[in-house]
Amino acid sequence: MTELALTVVQAAKPGPVVLIRTPYGRQNHLAEAEGWARRGFSCVVGDVRGRFESTGDFRPYVHERSDGATVVDWIVRQQFYDGGVLLVGGSYAAYCAITAALARPEVAIGVIAAVPALGQGETVREPGGAARLECRVGWWSEHGDTRIPRPAASFQHLLTQKPIRDIHSDLAGWNEVWAAPRRAPELWDEIGKARMPLLAVGGLADPFAADTIELARSWGASARLLLGPWGHELGRGIGRVYVDWARALGRLTGYKELISVADGEWRAIAPVRTRIEMTVEQGDFVADPDCPYPTHRSGSFAVLKAVVPQGEIRGQFAVELCAHADCADADWVVHAWLDDVYLGHGIRRVCGSRKFIVDCTPAGVIVAKRAELRIEVAGHNWPRHARNPHTGEDPFTADTLLPSKRIVLAATAVLAWAAGDTGRARVEEITA
Repeated sequence: MTELALTVVQAAKPGPVVLIRTPYGRQNHLAEAEGWARRGFSCVVGDVRGRFESTGDFRPYVHERSDGATVVDWIVRQQFYDGGVLLVGGSYAAYCAITAALARPEVAIGVIAAVPALGQGETVREPGGAARLECRVGWWSEHGDTRIPRPAASFQHLLTQKPIRDIHSDLAGWNEVWAAPRRAPELWDEIGKARMPLLAVGGLADPFAADTIELARSWGASARLLLGPWGHELGRGIGRVYVDWARALGRLTGYKELISVADGEWRAIAPVRTRIEMTVEQGDFVADPDCPYPTHRSGSFAVLKAVVPQGEIRGQFAVELCAHADCADADWVVHAWLDDVYLGHGIRRVCGSRKFIVDCTPAGVIVAKRAELRIEVAGHNWPRHARNPHTGEDPFTADTLLPSKRIVLAATAVLAWAAGDTGRARVEEITA
């Protein structure tokens, strides 16, 4: 029988309970639990199955729904429980929170999901189809198939190994993760039918930002989407936002999206899409897996430029390309700058030569008068992503890598645009 290790930090009196389940050690959340308790929410923090003091085998994403439901059932029988369970988590723990809430909707009063890593396929494949490499090899080097995390050590030498399937072939679950579909249809069907409020918190530099946005927009009930100026590690002060939102659960309605811009204020995500035609200053390049961009930059990317009017970019941007590649399928990578400020990136896998769109990360940027938008288009984004072999074979199994000749013929940037500082906004129940 599996025993799930829990730590309880009780509030002064019975009330709603916060549940956090994590594979990274419940002791790392004790300060957070004490903060919830001081504000009237008893907090239960648990190690997931097979990690730290919980027994069983750790199989990423396999048991979290059923185990989360078991812990919720235990909570409702405790004397400190009165009024529902608020499921909270970041990264992998966000998946734990969401699946437990969907398994026990009659008890779940809300979900806080921060920088969510929403499943096996979602963490391995980009929405555009490209394969993530560095973060997956690093995560499995530290956490894969082990109860206690391995000591942090350099894994950079593993990133050049091919095929990828051999990098961690000794770890149970490595092959299953790479074989998983990009989306688990059952989970996303349930997300669309959810009936408890959601606070989805994403980072503008987080690799899973697109998943955070999709989660919020797909949620079946009241939802708030906050996109802040951080990566996979959240910024300071987010705990205050959590508490304000939790205290407002009884009056949450509708759907709102806010994004943080450079001055630190929250703005409504801009609904207007402004199209800017780009000048192709350098269109021809070679995408060589043996000298992948951006590690090797000489001659390995196209250059696009345009002048952008004054205003603000608030939300996801995209680049429409008319381009050609001489291979079975190709990864097209976009990196963008406004003057010397990095705007974001995107990647998409495309078969053949045609017009297509590369969706990019969200951005919150104030644009100075006559700022220059510079876009580099390449065939790789290594080691963040696996090198496309240009043979049509999946990078996971490919051991032959070939160069690919590319040409960008035309391009258009599509920006989430707002003129000036209009649209300053706040979610009324969030004061931080």
